[in-house]
Amino acid sequence: MKRNPREANSIDAHVGSRVRLRRQLMKLSQEKLGDALGVTFQQVQKYERGANRIGASRLFSLANVLDVPVNFFFEGLTGVAAGGVAETEQSPIVYDFIQSSDGVALAEAFSRIKTPKVRRRVLELVRSLADEDEADNGGD
Repeated sequence: MKRNPREANSIDAHVGSRVRLRRQLMKLSQEKLGDALGVTFQQVQKYERGANRIGASRLFSLANVLDVPVNFFFEGLTGVAAGGVAETEQSPIVYDFIQSSDGVALAEAFSRIKTPKVRRRVLELVRSLADEDEADNGGD
């Protein structure tokens, strides 16, 4: 069966995840973002899930409201294949991380640390806690 070219795809999901990330970083609710765009919060949800495509004019409006350049929404895409997106090996881990509220909060806090030595120590702490957790859970 031939795929409908107007149907949302993995690129739409990537763009939606970037919308969600930026919205969360700005501490905007879906409702407030929808109001700024002239759409319902349900429509914002669909955009963020990649269920609905975001048109060019809406993407431009999103960039203005979220105070980012339009290319922000495409960061992380390394190429486009016929049916989807070629991503880096780390992409699934990064996307899962930024989709969680804990991930966004951790990224915000970490980015405020300016001293390289302190940043390395935080990274070492997180790695050691992850190793300890993995050992406690039998490597699962």
